[in-house]
Amino acid sequence: MPEIAHQVDVSRRKGILQAFACLVLISAMPVIANTRPSDGVGTDALTYAFLLSVWQFLFSLPLFAREAKSGRKGLFDQTMERAVKKRLLLTIIGTGMMFGLSTFLYVLSARKAGAVGSALAIQAYPLFAILLESLFLRRHKTILELAFTLVLITTLVYLATNGTFQSEELSGWFLLALTIPLIWSIAHIILREMMGKTSFTPAQITTIRAGTSLLFLLGVMMFTGHITTLPDAFFNGALQQAAAALGLVYYVELLIWFYAVRHIDVSLASSITVPAPAGTMVLAFIFLGDQIQTYQIIAMFVIMASLYGLIFAGKRKA
Repeated sequence: MPEIAHQVDVSRRKGILQAFACLVLISAMPVIANTRPSDGVGTDALTYAFLLSVWQFLFSLPLFAREAKSGRKGLFDQTMERAVKKRLLLTIIGTGMMFGLSTFLYVLSARKAGAVGSALAIQAYPLFAILLESLFLRRHKTILELAFTLVLITTLVYLATNGTFQSEELSGWFLLALTIPLIWSIAHIILREMMGKTSFTPAQITTIRAGTSLLFLLGVMMFTGHITTLPDAFFNGALQQAAAALGLVYYVELLIWFYAVRHIDVSLASSITVPAPAGTMVLAFIFLGDQIQTYQIIAMFVIMASLYGLIFAGKRKA
């Protein structure tokens, strides 16, 4: 029994450390996204999103190949029913396209709404998850959960109006940034329903997701005519450096998150990453010279309190 307890304790510590690593990476991502060059052919958000997806896919291949070589079948398990495998592949492809769209919106809003503004908008993820679960999965929420949700919505309105609550101050770019956690929550709910029925590994899901995202973005570039910017973009050293940096950080964060939630509850992992906007504020001030507004600091603390309240209310209900 003591040996089992020790193993559980080690597993928990490992998961907590991995969640803290995710906190650091999530804090840095909006800042890294804003390091892309502003001038020149191929520096637009769509081309940058495609390039970072290419790098993310390339960074994911070594672990993917290593697992395949070691015999870890996961998604490619021959004993899996063909119908289940087909549904899973369609799910991954569909959500991969959604993540491709969200990647484009992420880099666009990071520049237009600012690193801090986009980081705060992304904290709306639990709100959208709660609303979607209530609507489609019939998971009813307690009065306490609804109260914290209302506070969170009010704070987001406060942020969207630049701290004024006046409609004429409404920031369209902040509203655009809010679509990112909405897309994420839809995709994650779809994936979560499939994860319990299959044995695919974190490396497999991240590689296939990255591959699908880059193919989707490539299709969008061909449709919009942005494909002509790729030759210049490929030979733009500063752009490639920024794309590779964000592609690597994005991939590592996804992979670590999948492993973290194997050791600890999602609620605990989520609670550890709640302060991410605070880290983004510090990094944006140091590396980008961004000016942090008072209303953003106020909103950050209210959002953090609301998210911790939602986590507490959820555990209390359980």
